[in-house]
Amino acid sequence: MKKRPVDIVVISDVHLGTYGCHAKELLKYLKSIKPKEVILNGDIIDIWQFSKRYWPKSHMKVIKLIMEWISKGVKVHYITGNHDEMLRKFVGFKLGSFTIVNKVLLTVDDKKMWFFHGDVFDVTMQHSKWIAKLGAKGYDLLIVLNRMVNSVSKKFGKGPVSMSKKIKNSVKSAVKFINNFEQIAADIAIENEYDYVVCGHIHQPEMREIKTAKGEVMYLNSGDWIENLTALEYNNSEWVLYKYLEDTLVINEEEEEDSEQMEMLEKNQLFESLVKEFQILSEPKSQD
Repeated sequence: MKKRPVDIVVISDVHLGTYGCHAKELLKYLKSIKPKEVILNGDIIDIWQFSKRYWPKSHMKVIKLIMEWISKGVKVHYITGNHDEMLRKFVGFKLGSFTIVNKVLLTVDDKKMWFFHGDVFDVTMQHSKWIAKLGAKGYDLLIVLNRMVNSVSKKFGKGPVSMSKKIKNSVKSAVKFINNFEQIAADIAIENEYDYVVCGHIHQPEMREIKTAKGEVMYLNSGDWIENLTALEYNNSEWVLYKYLEDTLVINEEEEEDSEQMEMLEKNQLFESLVKEFQILSEPKSQD
């Protein structure tokens, strides 16, 4: 399949290292595009959950593909999130076209764009991190249960359901939190005269204009690769919300034959593996 050119792609909330992560689907999507610039907008690797020592081969393949992009000179910005906050110690790190940052500011086609994860707006994250971590474990368990339910549902010829989505949509406090999150992001963006504000964190894909008495801004959220399987793409001076579940061409693309083997890694083993990959990446290429 011919790779689709994209000027900027934004991916967030992949949560590599958790049972809910759809790494195989993400890999198929990433292989289908040819981006000039990549914004990894937080929670790509779920460091909170590494104690489970769950690291399938497909999760490492996602990392390796991103590293291949870096080796080819594709700009890759890794914006830190709350689940990969350990990387905030390395903010400012740069290797070739790869950087670790807390935010990204771009001016494209005379439009000012502000990219950041968004956990700074989460009161639970600021004051009760242990509650947030407990919630993350419960969410991951719910996703595993949801997959089992959908597996049974499929056998009876019924479509998939998202239990967590139904819970979020039915709980008024969850809806209010999402609305507040979007409004706060928009207010600050308008105050700073940005044309676009691009977030992740709340797993709620969105593209909408928000107006206030002080101005207007385009609010974008890239969603996640746990439930929604979405990303944001900027091409031909236009933002588009990509939805994997609606992309039949990519879904039907044949996968490489490769048995999914579980790599049981301790946290330090995983980082050693990533460091080795970066060392290979930074080695000067021989001239033939």
